[in-house]
Amino acid sequence: MTSRLHANVDGPTDAPVVVLGSSLGTSGAMWQPQLAALTEHFRVIRYDHLGHGDSDVPDGPYTIAELGTAVLRLLDDLRVHRASYAGLSLGGMVGMWLAANAPDRIDRMVLLCTSACVGPAQGWRDRAAATRAGGVEAVADAVLARWFTKGFAAARPSVVAEYRSMLTAAPAEGYAGCCEAIAAMDQRADLARITAPTLVIAGANDPAIPIEHARVLVDGIPGAGLRVVGDAAHLANVEQPERITRLLLDHLLGGDGPGTEHRPNGGLRKERVDG
Repeated sequence: MTSRLHANVDGPTDAPVVVLGSSLGTSGAMWQPQLAALTEHFRVIRYDHLGHGDSDVPDGPYTIAELGTAVLRLLDDLRVHRASYAGLSLGGMVGMWLAANAPDRIDRMVLLCTSACVGPAQGWRDRAAATRAGGVEAVADAVLARWFTKGFAAARPSVVAEYRSMLTAAPAEGYAGCCEAIAAMDQRADLARITAPTLVIAGANDPAIPIEHARVLVDGIPGAGLRVVGDAAHLANVEQPERITRLLLDHLLGGDGPGTEHRPNGGLRKERVDG
């Protein structure tokens, strides 16, 4: 039996489509801060990764290719041939695979707080083992410490509690299987095959995937540009929703903000700090 993904679809049926891929341990609800603004312009597909949310939970380990192939099946089921894509963390890793391996399906792309290769692999395998033994609760405190800056966590405890609930609701096998997909992933050699105009966004205070990973993406993807968002850890779209929403709209609607130098494929030349 082929595993299927759950998705929520919002916005006008005749609008261009944007697909949103979420972080490890979250569901498509992670994108709620951006939904209202995006649906003014797009039909928005927020999917749950394989093993997450209401999607199927096959036994792991998974691979990034399997996660990406499941997204392609979802698009086929929804009769969407071509879409833009924005993904954060694991969602961005899946987006890179899609853009490199199914370039005719991806129009424009935004990669947030993500990487083509996140080591050490043993750390991810250890996290998978801990999750299978004790559930996602066993790793929740360490994960949440990377998701939000200390200042945000102190000022917005209700938001942190909401995302903790989302994290601990993730199926243990699905979370572990995706950890193993990240452990085995190295997409650096594939970046040059990405032709979709790409914006990379990094959180200035992201301890999970520091800015150096974003610069690898920008160096590897032809024409890609980088925005660094201040006062943001790993879930930058939650911590800085207005800034991230503006950057998403600027790029996905075909512009990239004032004072930006463009490369021939529609990408960006400069790295800029946003806030």
